[in-house]
Amino acid sequence: MTRAVLRVTAAGPLCSVQDGGRAGFLRFGVPASGAMDRAALALANHGLGNPPGAAAVEVSLGGLTLEVEEGALSIAIAGGGFLLDRGSTRLGSWQVVTLREGDRLAVRRGPWGAWSVMAFAGRLIAPDWLGSRATHALSGLGGGAVTKGQRLVVEDSRLLPERPIACPVWARPRGEVAVVIGPQDRFFGSDRIDLLLGTTFHLTDAYDRMGVRLRGPSLAPQSALAIPSEPVLRGSIQVAGDGVPVVLLADHQTTGGYPKIATLVGSELDGFAQLRPHAAVAFRAVSPEQAVGMARLRAAALARLLER
Repeated sequence: MTRAVLRVTAAGPLCSVQDGGRAGFLRFGVPASGAMDRAALALANHGLGNPPGAAAVEVSLGGLTLEVEEGALSIAIAGGGFLLDRGSTRLGSWQVVTLREGDRLAVRRGPWGAWSVMAFAGRLIAPDWLGSRATHALSGLGGGAVTKGQRLVVEDSRLLPERPIACPVWARPRGEVAVVIGPQDRFFGSDRIDLLLGTTFHLTDAYDRMGVRLRGPSLAPQSALAIPSEPVLRGSIQVAGDGVPVVLLADHQTTGGYPKIATLVGSELDGFAQLRPHAAVAFRAVSPEQAVGMARLRAAALARLLER
């Protein structure tokens, strides 16, 4: 059996082990978690011949640096347009590269994107929680945070030819995002809906895997915040009494009592997640039927890439 051991010499905040997510447990109060950019996870794994949802390391804007202590393996980097330094060689992301004993690889922010995925040609050894290695950042349950001094072990490591991975146009950050209005739009006056759709908002530094607060005009609901707590989804735009909209992301809570003015279309979520703090974003409304059509088109486009 072959294996590779990589020592983490530097890691930014929110670097963690992630996979395709922990499905089927929302009704028990367990967040799904999983990669912030799910298409990037699938494409990075595909570049190595892994299942699309196999466990990988998600890298934040703080970057990640690894040294190979033992063995050799190939890795794939996809997601944001990050930069790779392998010794004296500089590469862009969206690559399959090979690391050998003694090699050092630094992954750091590049010209665009907020999250990158590092997949491994082999099986990343990480704790399993409820059938998934996806890390819930707040509790630390799952595969866990990736921190300085940690050693990552990859069993059944393999070497593959180095090559680029095709980066689809829709993998880029999305400055305009489609939403379906509601489900609690009845708590907002028409002027608030017009503000949501007619104003440019900016992501703030209040941004983690659970969600991101937006800066812009107040969208304060007209009615008292007394609705019963109910299930919430990734992509929900919640608005509390202060009028600040919050877009829920991978580690979102399973229920909430704040009204939701709109919901991001599922196929837009990966592109939205690649927006950096302070980036501008605008919202446009589509019907539920249009949202379903968009999701099907994106799923078909991803399937075609995975079939190549």
